[in-house]
Amino acid sequence: MNTLRKLQAYMEGRKVLLPAALIVSAISAIAAMVPYVLIWFIIRELFVNGTQVSESPITFYAWWAVGTAVASVLLYFIALSFSHLAAFRVETNMRRFAITKIINMPLGFFNSTTTGRMRKIIDDNASITHGFLAHQMPDLAAAILMPVTVLILIFVFDWRLGAACLIPVIFSFVTMSFMMNKRGRRFLQSYMTSLESMNTEAVEYVRGIPVVKVFQQTVFSFKNFHKSIVAYKDMVFGYTRMWEKPMSAYTVIINSFVFLLVPLTVLIISNTGETAQTILNLILYVLLTPVFSQSIMRSMYLNQALGQAGEAVDRIEHLTDYPALPVLTNPKVISGHSIRFENVSFCYPGTQNKAVDTVSFKIPEGKTTALVGASGSGKTTVARLIPRFWDVDEGSVYIGETNVKHLAPAELMSHISFVFQNTHLFKKSLWENLRFGNPSATLEEIDRALDQAQCREIIDRLPYGLYTKIGTEGTYLSGGEQQRIILARAILKNAPIVILDEATAFTDPENEHLIQQAFKKLTRGKTVLMIAHRLTSVTSADNILVMQAGKIAEQGSHTELMQKQGLYAKMFSDYQQSINWKIGKEFTNHA
Repeated sequence: MNTLRKLQAYMEGRKVLLPAALIVSAISAIAAMVPYVLIWFIIRELFVNGTQVSESPITFYAWWAVGTAVASVLLYFIALSFSHLAAFRVETNMRRFAITKIINMPLGFFNSTTTGRMRKIIDDNASITHGFLAHQMPDLAAAILMPVTVLILIFVFDWRLGAACLIPVIFSFVTMSFMMNKRGRRFLQSYMTSLESMNTEAVEYVRGIPVVKVFQQTVFSFKNFHKSIVAYKDMVFGYTRMWEKPMSAYTVIINSFVFLLVPLTVLIISNTGETAQTILNLILYVLLTPVFSQSIMRSMYLNQALGQAGEAVDRIEHLTDYPALPVLTNPKVISGHSIRFENVSFCYPGTQNKAVDTVSFKIPEGKTTALVGASGSGKTTVARLIPRFWDVDEGSVYIGETNVKHLAPAELMSHISFVFQNTHLFKKSLWENLRFGNPSATLEEIDRALDQAQCREIIDRLPYGLYTKIGTEGTYLSGGEQQRIILARAILKNAPIVILDEATAFTDPENEHLIQQAFKKLTRGKTVLMIAHRLTSVTSADNILVMQAGKIAEQGSHTELMQKQGLYAKMFSDYQQSINWKIGKEFTNHA
């Protein structure tokens, strides 16, 4: 019942509907039992009076049987209406709660949680709770009340036949209890984990199809997705085989009451001579006893659905339990726009190795600092500690004289523009995409930002200009074009601190030249931290930090570092050689 308490917390104004559904369903279950008794009365009239039977009582019983059957259906429909209204409210609120929590998650959460997994947990699990509340919960009243009603009836009419009916029911309960054990709970957990894994792999596979087709790696790329499907198949198949014999035994036992009732009926008749009454009772018991089977199956499905709903709620709550970044009750405000790291160390959650190890540096306000180094050296981690993707484990990060931990997230983000390596435009018009940078921006301000970001020729060739939709129902832009639109959005925000995370990594030379022109507009007069793998783009930086294994190996201007003839000088020399590579004559002839 802990699951029901958790679900009730999401009902918000409709809590009364679930008990109402149970009460109406209970009345429906009682009404559903009445026709069985009335049919027995009709058969009794036929047995007792034979050809002299009066139509009046039979007609009376028949109409009441029809009336109660119809009433049962209508009442069950009302119960389902109540339960569906409650279920829709729960499903809606669970999704709203989860999305609200996720929107407020620290940015690091989205690096460690795939979109496929989030979609599966939030969307599908909310649907599972809907199915449980809307369909299985109304059956709870019937699953409890109908067996009790039948139990009373079978002992009222003939306790001997009633006792015989209970023998297979008792054995079937024992069999069912064997099946509904802890293994079932463990299976549910494995089952839902496998679904999340398949969903994640499916999303990743579909996203990567263009790359897969270009490099003709279809079979190899499908491997992980296929492995998740096979693992799911093996787990479900093994669990199904585990249930094979118990379920077969249950089916045989629960339907074996006839083999006990018929011989017992013959014995009763031979001992008492009450042929008509005993046969009448036998007919009633043949009609009523299957209700036990239905009730047991209902209870089994209800228990399974309850387990699934509980697991679904737990997974949503576990997803949204990701530790939030602590925010002070009275946060401070930013007083300046310099950036300072003091002995900063940081490990990613779940790891022991330091991604950043005792790093200290300062970027004066209005100056540009570049981060360079090999992949995995800690450049991106350093950049993402400033806007609090994560909080540092040791040391402090300051903007002006204020520790970023003492700032409200909205205050912090309002002072930072972050241009990512991987661009993202929403499936909306360019106008709407640009206004993410500044929702109150005027058309004149947007046009100015587009011109500064070298985007005018992109807008001029689009069929609807600024109002052209991006994505599946509109127009696709190249990587370099998207990057320029992203820069226009950052220019529109006009934040005093700019972080550039390898923003030209995937652009062609023409787009890179245009983007570099846009950078000059974006960063003029701003405090800039730039991550770059093309070393020619950092030569004009006021300071260059060379990262190695999470530490700062060297720092200084381009000229100073070249004079040192250290790590940076070697990196720059290697880079210069790489951009001067040409395909030789021997290779051309061989090709």
